[in-house]
Amino acid sequence: MKALRRLPLGSLTDRPDHELVGILRMPELTISPLRSIVKRIIGATLALLATVIIVYLDRDGYRDANGDGLSLLDSLYYATVSLSTTGYGDIAPATSSARLVNVLVITPLRVLFLIVLVGTTLEVLTERSRQAFKIQKWRTKVRDHTVVVGFGTKGRSAVNALLGDENIAPGQIVVVDTDQQALDAASALGLVAVHGSATRSDVLRVAAVQHARAVVVAPNRDDTAVLVTLTARELAPKAHIVASVREAENVHLLKQSGANQVVVSSETAGRLLGMATSTPLVVDIMEDLLTPESGLAIAERAVEPSEEGGSPRHLGDLVLGLVRDGVLYRIDAPQADAIEPGDKLLYVKKVTQAEKIER
Repeated sequence: MKALRRLPLGSLTDRPDHELVGILRMPELTISPLRSIVKRIIGATLALLATVIIVYLDRDGYRDANGDGLSLLDSLYYATVSLSTTGYGDIAPATSSARLVNVLVITPLRVLFLIVLVGTTLEVLTERSRQAFKIQKWRTKVRDHTVVVGFGTKGRSAVNALLGDENIAPGQIVVVDTDQQALDAASALGLVAVHGSATRSDVLRVAAVQHARAVVVAPNRDDTAVLVTLTARELAPKAHIVASVREAENVHLLKQSGANQVVVSSETAGRLLGMATSTPLVVDIMEDLLTPESGLAIAERAVEPSEEGGSPRHLGDLVLGLVRDGVLYRIDAPQADAIEPGDKLLYVKKVTQAEKIER
């Protein structure tokens, strides 16, 4: 903790947006190299045609060395040598055929040379400018998003659940990790990626955790999970924090650190492994309930007016529990005998083929 306090807090959040390029990565649409080159050529052609039209419409203001005025071909020649930064030397085409060759052969070669020579540099500069603009726009508008700390096996499964069950847009999920390959995978899914350690408050501020609706803490170490939870809770007092730990003995540390819910990954997997040796079909049902792409799924819904006052046990849905004022009551609890206005139901629903396609 002492080492953490010595870190320059705010060193990232105090930087201008363009300096966060490489730390905060906004999702980008991928484009093939051939398509990128074709787009550049089309842009250069349009610029050339626009220049030709401008020169030709104002041809009386130009003088040719021959003294016979500018023709359309002369205007095209003037546009090509001007846009290609060729200039005028001691050797210049004088006949129409030479100028035509210059337009049809020499200029395309010059354009190709410029594309190869400076294309990569321009693309990098343009990419950084786009990223800086998108970062600035995102930071001013991001609210009620979900921050996922750690994009390993647990983090990726959590993101898949958010995208599938919760129908959250990829742009509303921010992944924080120190592994560049993990961040590349997150960016490929359309997620916002932040490179850095989530134990640092300035990194979480870059991820706008202070405006987040929920925080998923899924690092590989339990001590890291505790420190991340402490930092996130300090920055986001109202956020719903869910943390994952390997050992059950660390659950109380996570809850004391500010986690609303704690999932013990090793014990959950161990129970399923033990059950699979004697009751494998029970494990199949559990996997079915936890996997949104399968036939059954656990969901939550608001009660309908016609259901108020009745018992959740008599509904057509298979109800597992009732949520009232943020508190969960199992179906066998006395509080769940009668449905009240504003309650929510946890039930087992069947995922139809149409819902699978939408996901």
